[in-house]
Amino acid sequence: MAATAEVRAPAAAGAEPRSRTAWDRLRQHKLAMAGLIFIVLLILMAILAPWLAPADPNKQDLFLKLAKPGTPFDALGEGKYWLGADHLGRDVLSRVIYGARVSLLVGFVAEAIVMVIGVTMGALAGYYGGRVDRVIMRTVDVLFAFPDLLFAIAIMFALGRGLINLFIALSVVGWAGMARLTRGQVLALKEREFVEGARAAGASDARVILRHILPNALGPIIVAVTLGIPGAIMSEASLSYLGLGVQPPTATWGSMIYEGRSYLRHAPWMSLAPGVMIMVTVLAFNLLGDGLRDALDPRTKK
Repeated sequence: MAATAEVRAPAAAGAEPRSRTAWDRLRQHKLAMAGLIFIVLLILMAILAPWLAPADPNKQDLFLKLAKPGTPFDALGEGKYWLGADHLGRDVLSRVIYGARVSLLVGFVAEAIVMVIGVTMGALAGYYGGRVDRVIMRTVDVLFAFPDLLFAIAIMFALGRGLINLFIALSVVGWAGMARLTRGQVLALKEREFVEGARAAGASDARVILRHILPNALGPIIVAVTLGIPGAIMSEASLSYLGLGVQPPTATWGSMIYEGRSYLRHAPWMSLAPGVMIMVTVLAFNLLGDGLRDALDPRTKK
């Protein structure tokens, strides 16, 4: 009995690492957790912007235009432009805080639309093949023939400025990559034994795709979505910099960089603050995406 107990104990101990979940592996990825913490704080900052911002982001005070960081709001010194003021006397810090709302909204909503369209098209192409596959993938090839940013610029020129039009432009540009990724995953899974068993049991095509194939393809899709969010944020910043983003005076990081381009020598803080926020946000999402890729990789489960 004692010998049997001694043999089972190491086996149980050896099985413990293999039972770790993706969350357990993600927690061990320090850079990914740092990125996740920053993203959570950024989301909280965007939600609590009315309480965190020291001033109205659109309030102008031409007497204090281009005020240096640390300059008091008024003679009483009750508040300060901690990050300086822009060319219209608006508080840069408040505009950076409110700008996070637009950047995160564009990133999450645009990528959610990309995921819905891309996963649907990719799943149909991979599962049915034949003419359906040819039509969808030739459409994807056509979209890949155009540079993403130039295609988005053309769409914004045609539709006009606005948040909804920005969602449409980024979704049209981005779904092709998601469709190609999903198609590859479906092609690899649709001939597996559990899928054949579901078909033999009389499951409909929709049930096979939704209940048996897509759940097993979620890992790469989640990673692609996580890495696609910073791409959407960068695209929004680029379009706003070109004057094709959200309608002013709504604060966005891209439009703030655009407005500060003429004052780089005299008031670099106008462009520096939103530029740093874009850089750190994109870095955080990329770090999280790398961590998720490692955590969801079956080869790292042991």
